[in-house]
Amino acid sequence: MTRRWLDQVEALAREALPEPVFHYVAEGARDEISVGEAVAAWQSIRVAPRILRDVSHVENLDRSAGCDVRPAPGYRPDDAATGGRPGRRGGDGACGGRGRCADGRLQQLREHVQRHRGHWSLLVAAGPPSDRRDDALPLLHAAVAAGAAAVVLTADTPVLGTRYPLPDGPHVWDMADPTWLNANAPVTSGLHPEDRAKAMDLGPTDVAWLAETTGLPVVVKGVLRADDAGRCADAGAGAVWISNHGGRQLDQAVATAGCVAAVRAAVPSGVKVYVDGGLRAGLHVMLAAALGADAAFVGRPMFYALAAGGEQGALGALEGRCRACRVDATGRLSDTRGHAGDPAPTSRRGAPKGR
Repeated sequence: MTRRWLDQVEALAREALPEPVFHYVAEGARDEISVGEAVAAWQSIRVAPRILRDVSHVENLDRSAGCDVRPAPGYRPDDAATGGRPGRRGGDGACGGRGRCADGRLQQLREHVQRHRGHWSLLVAAGPPSDRRDDALPLLHAAVAAGAAAVVLTADTPVLGTRYPLPDGPHVWDMADPTWLNANAPVTSGLHPEDRAKAMDLGPTDVAWLAETTGLPVVVKGVLRADDAGRCADAGAGAVWISNHGGRQLDQAVATAGCVAAVRAAVPSGVKVYVDGGLRAGLHVMLAAALGADAAFVGRPMFYALAAGGEQGALGALEGRCRACRVDATGRLSDTRGHAGDPAPTSRRGAPKGR
């Protein structure tokens, strides 16, 4: 895929998807301030490249959670991104990166993990409260049996962020196919988010419970503060995932690019640090590594590429992933650590949207 195609992929996805589906993927909370700041935060970081280094071979493998992953950016397949277009689900796992399996039926989970060993199972914390944790056991046991390498606990959704509906036309939940979601909710749950139970009482003991129940590393997603990262590590988390939920939970939450260094310093070296939010190029992945991240994840761009170009579109969105490392004169992404400098002076140009 050409750079021009990638520049246009959001517009192409808008043409390919029903408007309520596109709006659901693209929207942020309230006034979308956090969404709008995400990309600019990565663009503000500056690096000091090395010279006289052999970069004839670039390794961007991530061996976290017991499996090798190529490329370094991960992605999150989501049926909601393709729901209006039959035949657009071929990109699920096709990119060779690590995906998170969410919002699918148990049989789909088993089939997916068996095809893509090393997959992570995602447990969204919009699930049962503490007295109903056993409701999650079928999903967890199925993931373990199918060979999942880790379980991801989304910890930043005790309640759903405020999002404004389209001024005209249906909401995505008014037209959604019920099979798109509710993997870890009772079959009697309603389709609309407000109909589903929320886990509003999550604590460090839940991290330990997940680790004991599954025997897998637990990744806690939704971390923005260094003290929270430390609490996750103390509770036994194998990794912390820096994320503001794509700007979809609390508007005006900090940009993730500004959190990486502090979170890295707050956890032991054996605890992995991941980040998402606003990464739009291989250069941004390199910057994340320079700040201390072990892997970076991409959300909306992969949805748009899959919707606009199917499997080949998703693959094309990851082309050129090693180029930034060669320019920086590093042989591995981990070798970039410590290269990041101070943010650039504030630009007078408007900040691009973080989608």
